[in-house]
Amino acid sequence: MPSYEHSYLIVGSLVVVALVVASIPLLISAGLRPRKPSAIKLATYECGIESKGDSWIQFKSQYYLYALAFVIFDLETVFLIPCAVALDKVGFFAFLEMTVFVGVLLLGLVWEWSKGVLEWR
Repeated sequence: MPSYEHSYLIVGSLVVVALVVASIPLLISAGLRPRKPSAIKLATYECGIESKGDSWIQFKSQYYLYALAFVIFDLETVFLIPCAVALDKVGFFAFLEMTVFVGVLLLGLVWEWSKGVLEWR
């Protein structure tokens, strides 16, 4: 039976081999590529079509609010599923904690809704 140190040595050596194998093509391509900088190489690429206007456009911050709300409720699911699976083992106190957790998140959702954050403008 190998020791723990031996197992860590094997995993560490595999990580080093993976990094070396992944970096070899990058180094070869960086060494062989032609170095001819031009303005067209710095232009924004849009599916082969000439780009119109500035590439730095304003992005509505409202998308970020929806994405943030999605991430919060997605993480809620990540925390709720293990508790639901092991509910018979963890007991009533864990159920009460998860109920408070969901209640706080629902209060946050109601607050967002009342402030008009979820209204599309």
